[in-house]
Amino acid sequence: MPTALISVSDKTGAVEFAKELKSLGWDIISSGGTAKLLRDNCAPCKEISEITGFPEILDGRVKTLNPKIHGGILAVRENSKHLDQLKKYEIGAIDIVAVSLYPFEAAINKIPKPQDKKISQDIIENIDIGGVALLRAAAKNYKDVLVICDAADYKTVIDGLKNNSIDMDTRLALAAKAFRHTAYYDSLISNYLTYEKFPSQSSIPLKKLASLRYGENPHQQAALYGNGIDKTCGAVSAEQLHGKELSYNNYLDLEAAWRLAYEFKNPACVIIKHNNPCGCAEGENIKDAYLKALACDPVSAFGGIIAFNKPVSEESAAELSKIFVECVIAPDFTDKALNILTQKKNIRLLKQENLYENPPNEIECRYMSYGMLLQDRDSALSGIIKNMTKRVPTKEERQTLEFAWKVCKHVKSNAIVLARGRQTVGIGAGQMSRIDSLNIAIKKMRDASCGLDEREYPLVLASDAFFPFPDVVMEAGRAGVASIIQPGGSIKDEDSIKAADELGIAMISSAMRHFKH
Repeated sequence: MPTALISVSDKTGAVEFAKELKSLGWDIISSGGTAKLLRDNCAPCKEISEITGFPEILDGRVKTLNPKIHGGILAVRENSKHLDQLKKYEIGAIDIVAVSLYPFEAAINKIPKPQDKKISQDIIENIDIGGVALLRAAAKNYKDVLVICDAADYKTVIDGLKNNSIDMDTRLALAAKAFRHTAYYDSLISNYLTYEKFPSQSSIPLKKLASLRYGENPHQQAALYGNGIDKTCGAVSAEQLHGKELSYNNYLDLEAAWRLAYEFKNPACVIIKHNNPCGCAEGENIKDAYLKALACDPVSAFGGIIAFNKPVSEESAAELSKIFVECVIAPDFTDKALNILTQKKNIRLLKQENLYENPPNEIECRYMSYGMLLQDRDSALSGIIKNMTKRVPTKEERQTLEFAWKVCKHVKSNAIVLARGRQTVGIGAGQMSRIDSLNIAIKKMRDASCGLDEREYPLVLASDAFFPFPDVVMEAGRAGVASIIQPGGSIKDEDSIKAADELGIAMISSAMRHFKH
């Protein structure tokens, strides 16, 4: 009779699967809790220990690691030598292996990775050994053994057995799925236990969350994956409250908007287009912040992605409903705000209540052809701030420079941010020369009326990298810039400092560059 080994941590569907196999004339062997569950539910089975002649030991750490089990799985049925050895050592062939692994992922979600490297014993005990070995053995011998690592495949296998329709393609697909499953499982473990920032070997545990309609363009296929280790923050784990499914570009822009919004403690709003902020502001409240951010570039804001760092109120929702917005992400929405915004069928509303915190070893990945770049996420803001010019910024200018510098960090290079008070008034992004970025920012500023008294709110400029020439400073002076923040470090710093002094501009060094490619 054909034999199936069923040993599952997740018992979903196991009893029904076993009963179907029994009705088809299969023998079943099992272990521990799975065996008890099957017997209690009228699905007779043999214990693993009856097959091996050896009891479970070490508190269940060793159950199936035995030649009587693995020989029955790994024997190639077309190899007469293998079959002779099975007969010689009285080993029965095993034709189906159904295993779900110890819930390591659930365990690490309950117990975050400790920074002191003191790993909980509960985490250690949730590292499956025998189950992984069973899946890998069965997957290796997929031509003779059906391997199941997902309860969703029980029906496929039963239907195939009933219809005699299980072909080699099905066997191969199940085997590949099992190897992906064990690879994901092992990558969770290795990432959780690894404290080295850039180890010699690395893997990223990724689980598919959704198929997307397409990628950046309609001819590109795309899917969304979640990192099995870091699940609590960002656009990927946000709860969608309303609207149609999110696109590839939506996710990119939502993440950019959300990261910038959480740079601020006061009520803040960020409007993103094509991964760059077109408006950003702090305000007395969320509505005030939104109106100020919108005023920076109301044309570009059309169809934008908007992020707030405080719950969306009824008043702010009423303002949001006046223009076409693709997505809004916020810590929460009041009931009245939801009532207003959900009247718009196409707007997507996302709730992400977890504030972003930068773990000390958070790593950012970028895929390349046949490789990947890894780096620390740019979570810092500035080094030691130093005055570079004769005139120093006023208190008001200093506050605005701090605000503009936070925004500038999130603008694609070359980046120039113009700001008054606690709001942007012009942003130039992603240009090949810094002077071009400045000219764009100035044009944006002149095209939009932000309604601020220029005498009360001096104009400041933030640049993500140093000035190789004094042209930006000179043009900034003509535009009315009073103060500048830039990293410094150019061999021609003195030329820019001299130009600033001649124009009466205060300039400070952040001592930290923020390129964003």
